[in-house]
Amino acid sequence: MALAPRMTEWRHRIHAWPELGFEEERTSALVAEVLTGLGLEVHTGLGGTGVVAVIDSGKPGMSIGLRADMDALPMDEQSDLPFRSQRPGVAHTCGHDGHTSALLGTAQYLVAHPPATGRVVLIFQPAEEGGRGAIKMVEDGLFTRWPCDEVYAFHNMPALKTGEASVRSGATLQSLAVFEIEIEGVGGHAAAPHRANDPLQVAARLAVEISAIVGRHIDPMEAALINVGKLQAGTTHNIIPSTASLSGTMRSLSKDVHEELLKRLRALCEGHAQMTGCKIDLQIPHSCPPCVNAPEQAALAAEAIGDVLGRGNVKTDMRAYPFSDDFSYMLEQWPGAYLFLGMDSAMCHHPTFRFDDQLLPVAASVFARIVQRRLG
Repeated sequence: MALAPRMTEWRHRIHAWPELGFEEERTSALVAEVLTGLGLEVHTGLGGTGVVAVIDSGKPGMSIGLRADMDALPMDEQSDLPFRSQRPGVAHTCGHDGHTSALLGTAQYLVAHPPATGRVVLIFQPAEEGGRGAIKMVEDGLFTRWPCDEVYAFHNMPALKTGEASVRSGATLQSLAVFEIEIEGVGGHAAAPHRANDPLQVAARLAVEISAIVGRHIDPMEAALINVGKLQAGTTHNIIPSTASLSGTMRSLSKDVHEELLKRLRALCEGHAQMTGCKIDLQIPHSCPPCVNAPEQAALAAEAIGDVLGRGNVKTDMRAYPFSDDFSYMLEQWPGAYLFLGMDSAMCHHPTFRFDDQLLPVAASVFARIVQRRLG
């Protein structure tokens, strides 16, 4: 609680100048400035704009990774806050400004109360929002340079009440695959369709058949979701267009199901290309596996939350959430847990979303308790 004013100040500064994925220059500079001021050796530029610092006890022990995401969303904020976004079309409407500030507060606390053994790796990640920031940091040598025995992260959760939290063993967030399909045919006059090769018809069929993948190719006992969110073609009523496009998302709680969804999507595109003669180009610009919590680390996180909020406020039997997060790449490297802290707000990604500053000391305390339970 003593650090709450500092964390709030950091969050408001970050909130007022939000930055999109891989563009978090001012945010990462602030993070580096704070960490350097704490006397830590700071490493910048990982995965583009990522920042890493280590709090080392100097004694043998486990290495615990704590991660916070830094990027904002490409949308406007509806708010009259004095520290509202100063950048039109960019806003912290998911709460990553709070995640970053809470981890900075954790760093300040742990510097003043260092672990008795081992070390803590502080990971400030760029581009969680569809930008593959986690995998970029991993590819840049994050865990080669700073191996971890365990990794942890938290997210604010408006679906839970203030003072509540959840963490579960196993799949806790769905996988995500973003697909983009470009179709090239032969345009022409609507009165002479036999002289054209209509890509709009192909797009319409694909939209229907893609949505049927779950119902016909996935075990009904497995969780899976496909959504076609965009279909574009044509300019007017009597012209057959020469191109069409559609895009959407696929989600699941199983990596095997995730791969099956992608396999069926590729087969559909290849089949329609052969059947119609249209050229169909399928791209997957972003894909991440489901977040899967390890049993031991999920139990430890639940205990740490219970230390802060009380045992009765920790839900360990809730269903997985239908969202996704590329922290999953880190959980594939090391056992760990993704936990959720409740707060009253509109849902994340809504223009009226508002991070509750009272959550900052709670989150920092939970991180600190995880470290203390593991490293003393």
